[in-house]
Amino acid sequence: MTDTVHTTQAVDDAITSRHSIRAYLSTPVPRETIQDILRVAARAPSGTNTQPWKVHVLTGAAKQRLSTAIRAAFDDPDERGRHSEEYAYYPTQWASPYIDRRRKVGWDLYGLLGIGKTDKARMHEQHGRNYAFFDAPVGLIFTIDRVMQQGSWLDYGMFLQNIMVAARARGLDTCPQAAFTQFHRIIEAQLGLADDEMVVCGMSLGHADPSAIENTLITEREPVQGFTRFHD
Repeated sequence: MTDTVHTTQAVDDAITSRHSIRAYLSTPVPRETIQDILRVAARAPSGTNTQPWKVHVLTGAAKQRLSTAIRAAFDDPDERGRHSEEYAYYPTQWASPYIDRRRKVGWDLYGLLGIGKTDKARMHEQHGRNYAFFDAPVGLIFTIDRVMQQGSWLDYGMFLQNIMVAARARGLDTCPQAAFTQFHRIIEAQLGLADDEMVVCGMSLGHADPSAIENTLITEREPVQGFTRFHD
């Protein structure tokens, strides 16, 4: 095989092997590896090279403090009700096919875990695992300056994708997590964020637990002809 074919295969494999991992081994990830992933990811394009991303890397006691604080609020119905997302990640009015895909992935995951549609306690517990970064050794919190607008959020998505692909190239796995946005006030307090710093999302990073049934979930993708029109 030529070098070009090898390169193409390596890039394609890093992209297509990426999927959200919801259970991790405790194996540490060296700081140098995290820095290397972020260095590569920072080559993401951004309008007029604004580079709107800011990253908070949590490990050890710092990660545990944040997880404990959020989980305490999440487990208290009254306290949980005092927290809401600062921006709308999902539509306020759902339509097909998006709601169908959303429901399917949810029930596919719960089905693997043996969680029934009426088992609210286990649903709550599974959702709560987000706030422990699914036991990954590294938690990432991403923020953006409040002055930045929609275009910078598009740029941010490319940066996040670069992190996930670069992690796969190094044998690591990730899970991007919008679940953290509900508890942005707790994150702001725990991390000492400035008033002009807004939470975008979180992400788990580490080595996937190969024995965890939830990690076998591979979501479906629409075929190219389903979302593409060629204009000649």
